[in-house]
Amino acid sequence: MHKTIAFIGAGNMASAIFGGMLDGGYPAESIIATSPDDTLLATLRERHGIRTHTDNATAVNEADVVVLAVKPQIMRQVCEPLREAVQARKPLIVSVAAGLEATTLEGWLGGELALIRCMPNTPSLVGAGAAGLYANPRVDAEQRELAGELLSAVGLVEWVAEEALLDAVTAVSGSGPAYFFLFFEAMEEAGVNLGLPRETARRLALQTGFGAASMALRSEHDPAQLKRNVMSPQGSTERAIQYFEDAELRHIVDGAMQACAARAREMAKDFGK
Repeated sequence: MHKTIAFIGAGNMASAIFGGMLDGGYPAESIIATSPDDTLLATLRERHGIRTHTDNATAVNEADVVVLAVKPQIMRQVCEPLREAVQARKPLIVSVAAGLEATTLEGWLGGELALIRCMPNTPSLVGAGAAGLYANPRVDAEQRELAGELLSAVGLVEWVAEEALLDAVTAVSGSGPAYFFLFFEAMEEAGVNLGLPRETARRLALQTGFGAASMALRSEHDPAQLKRNVMSPQGSTERAIQYFEDAELRHIVDGAMQACAARAREMAKDFGK
């Protein structure tokens, strides 16, 4: 028997996750999605064949796993009315909201719950995500495996032993796609400055990024060695890499990611009030 999974919130991230689950063979009748938007729910029923509700508590009453997939700014007003239903059912809670600590979420839901926090990223929307997961001490081995299967439907899953490390996950993979988009943007602009048509420069930059990531994921070598493999002594690539090094690119990246992690810590305080 498949566990019944209720998604509280049916936006892009929730749709990406249950869409990946359905593509992997998870039965549609075991997935519930909620939203106040009847038109959206009708579309989801027609497209995916899943069950839907406009009432969150009704969905929780039927669920073995509850995925909290609403914006952190409204999470409290969504969770507190669910306290009675959650305490009666005691489902596994999975939160995909950034910046809300496990103890905060548990408090809003009445406490003493098995809860997993997940930091996904936007490439999950195309099945190429990377997510960091943290489980509180009440999560058992079966629940941990189930959550891993659920999130791996849309990409890579990595577990962290301490909740605080989710701030580092945010800095690396949660916000990371934006770093690469910025780099692609800069490469495109530089290509145009060198005389390429903009569309040509963009396509070459994006395909190069895709190819480099694919190669790195499949290679037995680390990125440092793969970089050296592209560089010939006194060649053009070496000249470009040396320019990056002289401009202290590593320092810039470290500073940006430190700032990102610091803001994630601040958000936990802001949204948890």
